[in-house]
Amino acid sequence: MRTFISSKIHGIRVTDKSVDYHGSVAIDGDLLREAGIEHYEQVAVVNLTNGERWETYAIPGGPGEFSLRGGGSRLGEIGDSCVILAYQQSTEFVGASVVFVDPKNTVIETMRYPTTTRQGGPTAP
Repeated sequence: MRTFISSKIHGIRVTDKSVDYHGSVAIDGDLLREAGIEHYEQVAVVNLTNGERWETYAIPGGPGEFSLRGGGSRLGEIGDSCVILAYQQSTEFVGASVVFVDPKNTVIETMRYPTTTRQGGPTAP
């Protein structure tokens, strides 16, 4: 078994942060659904603004919300641009959902990473 990317939300902006919480990130429920990320699923957060990277779990938030909670709130500031990554265990890569958002955390584009052949070239979708 190997670990492959399964979902990605690119360009999401931090809208709130609170250290006084049990930890997680709250993400707009519609964005979670669009990316195929389940509530309470483990995710990696990559802060594109400052280079921080950490793992936590996703909980559904309100429209446009991306809130850093608990210790993770110390790893970013409101307005920082981030990437959310989810992974899956599999024997081979089966593709991944990718969601691009604007600065208000509204979907602007979706795509799917295609599967690849063992030789490294993409296969037909």
